[in-house]
Amino acid sequence: MLLILPALTACNKNDEIPAANTITLHFNNAFKNTSIVLGDAASTVATPHTSAQGQVHHFSEIKYVISNIRLIKADGGEFPYYINDLDKGAAVINQSQPKTLDFILSNVPSAEYKQIKFGLGIKTELNTLDQARFPKFYATAGANDTEMMWEWGTGYRFTKLEGFYEADHKQMSIHTGSTVEGQAGSYTQGVDAYRDITLDLNIHAVVGRKAPKINIKADFDKLLSGKTNTIKLKSGTGMDDNATPNIHTADQMLKFVDNLGGNGKSDITGMFSVESVQN
Repeated sequence: MLLILPALTACNKNDEIPAANTITLHFNNAFKNTSIVLGDAASTVATPHTSAQGQVHHFSEIKYVISNIRLIKADGGEFPYYINDLDKGAAVINQSQPKTLDFILSNVPSAEYKQIKFGLGIKTELNTLDQARFPKFYATAGANDTEMMWEWGTGYRFTKLEGFYEADHKQMSIHTGSTVEGQAGSYTQGVDAYRDITLDLNIHAVVGRKAPKINIKADFDKLLSGKTNTIKLKSGTGMDDNATPNIHTADQMLKFVDNLGGNGKSDITGMFSVESVQN
């Protein structure tokens, strides 16, 4: 009995559930059920897609910012993940850099989670180019191969999509982000392009002995063929032209924003959905 007791005690200790573990968020950028391959104008390998308006297009660049992550427990409790710290709680998802497609959340409390919420973009109170406060995110977003900052220096780009459309490979360049009004030193909020996403998990993510992986699809079919707007790309200098960011107005930009991130009312998922949870 004396020999057996230490062995049982050791087993019990090994069976203890750790206080915390990791969750990996994996982002799959796709056209419906086809994962996207990027390419230049004449690429023969880039993934083509046809919109609801019949426009064939493909991407050469896909980047977007994820922040303000909250995990909802089975009992309704909420675990906010560094929601006010861009260095730890935000990421630039970059299709050309596979390592960025996995965002690892560390020290997540052991529990069962039924839902995830996150922001597409950056909420207003953090959307300033603050190198001193968030040096890591500032460097990542401002890198030459990322360019997720507006040139006028008032905030971050939330999405940056480059590509080509129709048979003559016209440029498709769609950038979104919140705007400001006024002059330096007295800016006020203009268009708020931040969108809050809410996704139900098809099975609970069980954090404890296991470190789950949540596979999230970003379906870029919604860019032009969204729940809110059906968009036809048009190049030019008119108020309705929308194919390049130096041309399209804030009103035109918001159509893309509502398709990608939802309108915050009837659509709170936008282009995102949970493909699977791996426990």
